[in-house]
Amino acid sequence: MTTANIHAPLGAVTVLRVVDAMTSVKSSIIEWYEARETRKALERLTDAQLDDIGMSRADIAKI
Repeated sequence: MTTANIHAPLGAVTVLRVVDAMTSVKSSIIEWYEARETRKALERLTDAQLDDIGMSRADIAKI
């Protein structure tokens, strides 16, 4: 019985780390953008509408 020794190609780990970092940055940007869009939509609501959904103007900044 033989045992296969499989090694990652030279630089593969570095490439994986770079791709993981880029994916993380992309996710952070998407999260920031979605929060920004949510804040903009909430800012367009009246105080009465915000009260209806249990929020105040001060709550918008926390999003």
